[in-house]
Amino acid sequence: MTATHVALFRGINIGKAKRVAMVDLRAMIEALGFSEVRTLLNSGNVVFTPARKAEPSNKIALRIETTLLAELGVASRITVLPAAELDAILEKNPLRAAAAAEPSRVLVAIPRDPADLALLKSHAREDWSPETLALGPRAAYLHCPAGTLAGRLATVVDRTLGDRVTARNAATMEKLRALLTPDAQGRRTR
Repeated sequence: MTATHVALFRGINIGKAKRVAMVDLRAMIEALGFSEVRTLLNSGNVVFTPARKAEPSNKIALRIETTLLAELGVASRITVLPAAELDAILEKNPLRAAAAAEPSRVLVAIPRDPADLALLKSHAREDWSPETLALGPRAAYLHCPAGTLAGRLATVVDRTLGDRVTARNAATMEKLRALLTPDAQGRRTR
């Protein structure tokens, strides 16, 4: 059986730009041949099962990006992860204690290409107090105690990586993990 994946869309439904109805997004993903399509929130989080077992995540992302622009007129950089990769990102979070205490104040920033994390190495050595930046093998983790929009760190990461990265707070990431994880009867939990 093909593993369930998540597509993380960068920058849709923020303000008045790049508006996409989730019903339209689900229909578009289904038309590409994906199944078990579900969305979480209104910010471009789509869980699905690919039709082709061996199709690489980057190729899936490019197909979705191309179709989104062609059919809905919206340009968005998309990162696609298999369920196991998203799970590993959350398990390797060096800021897990902060994420458990303040899930809306911890961001998980995931570049489509993990090599892009190298661009953040110099920032990871800086003192961002009271904020914290930690790097993992597949994601950057930001703790922003004053709020993710109030501090400097999220801005620096966004400026450094631009559209090569998308971020979600720890609460959203855990909800996505729940959607990707089957229960004891093999059903998705949501």
